Amino acid sequence: MAEEIIRVDTEEEQGKPPAEVGIEIPLERINPDTLRNMLAEFVTREWVDEECSLETRIQQVLRQLRERKAKIVYDLGTESWNIVECR
Repeated sequence: MAEEIIRVDTEEEQGKPPAEVGIEIPLERINPDTLRNMLAEFVTREWVDEECSLETRIQQVLRQLRERKAKIVYDLGTESWNIVECR
């Protein structure tokens, strides 16, 4: 019989969402057409400022990815991807 391990959050962790368990997807490994579709989906999902064109928003995010100010991460838990700020 295997022992069950129960993890108790520390005071600092209580009330915070669980950390993502994921991997970074290198920008160079993504097909350019796929990357463009990902960026279009991301900016329409996350960007509420409609004064910028879709292409302008895509280019701004692409620049952040190329400058390593942001990265694409695949979350193993939710089986989804997101673009997050680099820390």
